[in-house]
Amino acid sequence: MKFRILAIAATVAIISTPALAGHCPKDMKAIDEALSKNPTLSSEQMAEVTKLRADGEAAHKAGKHGDSLAALEKAMAILNVSH
Repeated sequence: MKFRILAIAATVAIISTPALAGHCPKDMKAIDEALSKNPTLSSEQMAEVTKLRADGEAAHKAGKHGDSLAALEKAMAILNVSH
């Protein structure tokens, strides 16, 4: 029974990783588009969004898609951009 549960968990993890990987570029593009419209942000917010966008891209390239999504979602929240 434990083996079956572990096998199912491993399968779900393997299947979900490519889905997460495909989502990161879409979020980066949404952030870039929002930034191109010169949003009304404080300098601190702009710096935070820029850092989160860069951190998200770096995590994506490193294969850490969960970390990438977390950073990109924070940036999108500051920009008030939805998926």
